Amino acid sequence: MLKVNAKNFGTVTILCLQGQMVRGGTAALKEAVNAQSGVSAVVLDLGRVSTVDAGGLGLMLELREQTQAKGIDFKIMNVTSLFREVLEITRLDSVFEITTGIELLSAVSLNRPVATMELASCA
Repeated sequence: MLKVNAKNFGTVTILCLQGQMVRGGTAALKEAVNAQSGVSAVVLDLGRVSTVDAGGLGLMLELREQTQAKGIDFKIMNVTSLFREVLEITRLDSVFEITTGIELLSAVSLNRPVATMELASCA
């Protein structure tokens, strides 16, 4: 089961994910992304995702397409080495925009002051 916690920073929402991103266990993520309105970017924090399968990757592709169709940027951050390896093997590392906390801080701080630690991780 995948837990999702949303953190809003002005027009940027970070969705902090924890658990397994696998087929049949991602409804909360889909609902959380679909609930976003009035934002310029949705960022998935993958730092606490322990497992991903084809269903999880498929959902990420679907959510990316849906958000971009609405003019919302879709990014991922805190990609673990295992998750990065899966993205490289499937060649999805060229599809998803991977951002760092520093890059995100620059974008978010244009809207309001944000402490670096707020963006460092969802832990």
